[in-house]
Amino acid sequence: MGRFLLGRVLQAALATFGVLTLVFFVMRLSGDPTLLLVPEGATAEQIAALRHALGFDRPLWVQYAEYLGNMARFDLGESLVQRAPVSVILGSRIPYTVALAGGALVVALGVGIPAGIAMAVWRGGVVERALTGFVLTGQSLPTFWSGILLILLFGVTLGWLPTSGADGVASLVMPSVALGALAMSTFARMTRIAVLDELSRDYVSAARARGLSRGRAVWRHVLRNAAIPVITVTALEIGNLLAGAVIVETVFAWPGIGQLAIQSISSRDFLVVQAVVLFVSFTYIGANLLADLAYGLVDPRIRVAR
Repeated sequence: MGRFLLGRVLQAALATFGVLTLVFFVMRLSGDPTLLLVPEGATAEQIAALRHALGFDRPLWVQYAEYLGNMARFDLGESLVQRAPVSVILGSRIPYTVALAGGALVVALGVGIPAGIAMAVWRGGVVERALTGFVLTGQSLPTFWSGILLILLFGVTLGWLPTSGADGVASLVMPSVALGALAMSTFARMTRIAVLDELSRDYVSAARARGLSRGRAVWRHVLRNAAIPVITVTALEIGNLLAGAVIVETVFAWPGIGQLAIQSISSRDFLVVQAVVLFVSFTYIGANLLADLAYGLVDPRIRVAR
């Protein structure tokens, strides 16, 4: 287990280094970053002065070495618009986005996995047809449209929940449902496929022949063996939820990094946008690392083979 863990951590570290390098060079190869930061109508002297102040007039390898050094110290620079450290700005928004993504993941897992299991166990019956319609509805509605519908129904018409802002747990309900609907459909379909595949295997027939009920066979044997693809989807969906939070946070005026990214792009706050990209990328890497470690816990054969 130690070698398996070390190998996965080293791969995650290599991926992190690759992301840092890619972000640095893509930002520079796309053009002079100074031109993104200066106001419209700036003179050549003002552009040159800002380029010198930010160090963009130095050799590329010097900028790259300083960039890696700053990242190692978690120094993301200073926002030119808000005149505050980027790490402070990002840190004040991350808890809101993590809470939103966490709430959406709870909705997706709590509804999607039981629905997928039910669709597989009662295949071809009324339960599966009803749940299939429910899953397709969640998959078909765009996030911004479902968010608006939730606001109109539960916020405006019924008045049960606040329509915008981040004022307590009640404000988290509608954004979490809107963001988690698509992921819920993905979990339901993947769980159904995985459980159906396991139910067709010989060990389930043998368990049933020994007198084990279908429900107990599913609970004792099938679910653990069907967990691998669900873990994979969970790792991918965590990153997708963070990326999809941009739309939901705009609709519900939720003060997370999605709303921060939109504001920073509009104001040409280059360093803040770069920090948001790095945060989302590192979240993907971390989620996939946790998924790899979970594989080894659920199925020891995976870490032995690797």
